Amino acid sequence: MERMTKLTTEDYHPDTTNLDLMSIAEIVRLMHEEDQKIPQAIAKVLPEIEQAIMAVVHALKNGGRLFYVGAGTSGRIGLLDAVECPPTFSTPPKLVQAILAGGSEAVMIAIEGAEDDLSLGRQELERQCLTNLDIVIGIAASGRTPFVKGALNYAQQIGAKTISLVSNARSIISENVDIAIEVITGPEILTGSTRLKAATAHKQILNMITTSTMVKLGKVYKNLMVDVHASNFKLRERAKQIVCEVTGVSYFQAEQVLEQTNYQVKLAIVMSLTNTVLEEATTLLAQSEGHVRRAVELRKL
Repeated sequence: MERMTKLTTEDYHPDTTNLDLMSIAEIVRLMHEEDQKIPQAIAKVLPEIEQAIMAVVHALKNGGRLFYVGAGTSGRIGLLDAVECPPTFSTPPKLVQAILAGGSEAVMIAIEGAEDDLSLGRQELERQCLTNLDIVIGIAASGRTPFVKGALNYAQQIGAKTISLVSNARSIISENVDIAIEVITGPEILTGSTRLKAATAHKQILNMITTSTMVKLGKVYKNLMVDVHASNFKLRERAKQIVCEVTGVSYFQAEQVLEQTNYQVKLAIVMSLTNTVLEEATTLLAQSEGHVRRAVELRKL
């Protein structure tokens, strides 16, 4: 392993050597200025992000699953993104998963030594019965975390697609992966605290990956969450608003058609736009692989 002191994320920031002497206003202003560098860093890796999204779309369309693997903050960022997919896009909980070094207990409390074990990453993916249909994204700001490297090594061995998401160039975990996303955000104002710029950049990139993927899987119509899982009052109200917005029906009519579809928004929209009953709308959506726009066009043929 390369020495931590050689990593960009471990460098001393030249403007914050007196951080402990700065006023609150000065610290906040400096942090804000540093955060402006994040979109610039992401802009440089947009081609790699696009490649990653294309790979994820292909995997999920063909029966695969997406795994985020990370330790500490990196693992928690993966978890944040993964757990939002079922309510936002009605995906099965196991379609997008996060694997943290140390397991679920590591969400709240750091599990000492877990991230340094190369074999644990492999074991966690074996436990999930990883196959060559799946895709694994290893997240590590340093680009050297053994837990993540072990997981990627195993994924590569069985033929699963692999992607690295790191904040240092030419990182260890990027070796031999199919796609390397190395977003260089530079030294942190608090030396080595990659929960700052590096983590923020990584979360933004994961937002891009899952949102774009779900758009391409037909879970978005126009810019609306038409596959939202209406599991509570707020989301049921959102479902009604979406149906009203897309179809022009009244609030009462939207409520009626959603009750017929068990609050499946896509079905309600297709029924309303094509003037079909539930069974026919279901068939149209199946034929269009879940894409509302295609389902409506099929009815016109």
